[in-house]
Amino acid sequence: MKISLCRESRAGETRVALTPDAVKALVGDGWSVEVERGAGALAHFSDDAYTSVGATIVDSVSGDLTLRVNPPTLEEVARLPEGSTHLSFLSPLLALDVVRAMNERRVTTLSFDLLPRISRAQYMDALSSQATVSGYRAVLSGATHFDRFFPLLTTAAGTIRPAKVLVMGVGVAGLQAIATAKRLGAKVRAYDVRSAAKEEAESAGAVFVKLGVTADAAGGYARELTEEERQQQQAALLSEVANADVVITTAAVPGRKAPILVTTAMVDAMSEGSLVIDMAADGGGNCELTVAGEVVEHGGVRIVGLSNPPAQMGAHASFMYANNVLKLLALFGAKGELNPDWSDEVVVGVTVARNGQVNHGPTAEALGVERVAISVPKESE
Repeated sequence: MKISLCRESRAGETRVALTPDAVKALVGDGWSVEVERGAGALAHFSDDAYTSVGATIVDSVSGDLTLRVNPPTLEEVARLPEGSTHLSFLSPLLALDVVRAMNERRVTTLSFDLLPRISRAQYMDALSSQATVSGYRAVLSGATHFDRFFPLLTTAAGTIRPAKVLVMGVGVAGLQAIATAKRLGAKVRAYDVRSAAKEEAESAGAVFVKLGVTADAAGGYARELTEEERQQQQAALLSEVANADVVITTAAVPGRKAPILVTTAMVDAMSEGSLVIDMAADGGGNCELTVAGEVVEHGGVRIVGLSNPPAQMGAHASFMYANNVLKLLALFGAKGELNPDWSDEVVVGVTVARNGQVNHGPTAEALGVERVAISVPKESE
């Protein structure tokens, strides 16, 4: 069967879903791989690098399985072979028209952002791998825009105090942001609504901020705060934000609008020359003043809306994403044949739709259609 590697059409995207090394592994496993011309160019993977490991370069893809980083456009969906399979960061609730169009073509639709957060799925968790890149790039963006040093410096011209960095959200991106800011010599504080995040933040080098508001839920995740809790949280955060030189926000919710963590009142309380680096800008932003892809100045404070931060490091982001793809595809087939194990919770979890039926409950509800749960085929006696 044929795997198609697509060139990304999103403006500013540098990533590609498969590196040449990943293609080599697939070809070695019996798959035929075609690569859309120039697919890896912005990540510094030439067409020749792909052909040298057994891929074919084409101007238009037509495989049984198409791989992308971002969801396809409606025009690109129209070119997908009927009955084929598609894998990307689809975020189906944010791309309902695309899901509907693919379902009409009976495309089996798989989305990385629906991957179950269980131990054995960590190796295929592309959300986490790309969040690692985002956390790293967020701190570098802060250091670039900040007009002062991050580390403590003792010089003949005087002593320079270290920058005070506040990281809001101690998930994968937040932990990488903490570690990176610490490596650059900043004094780092961190906040998360999950009490379990305290040990993780401290292990990465931050002082954990306790505000008296927690939102612990099953499995170590956070539940949504009530309105009263949110007001209490924001009141307690005001002094923390005001005391920081650089605030880095990392609270992104796949498929949903990002929660507001930094209000306009908090920005008003910050010192002139301070920064807010909003890593969740593409999801609406964690700061009320964020504009994705732009730097907004408010009262001498700059709010940097990072848009698609993993694309700022296309080569390594692609390397990590491609490894996630290989691990996930191993559950969907081997030896050049698609043969999904529909009894596997990971396989079922990432499947949005198949056979013209929507399997993901929230997507079915949003589309106004009946959800058809995936049932395990009975073994023949």
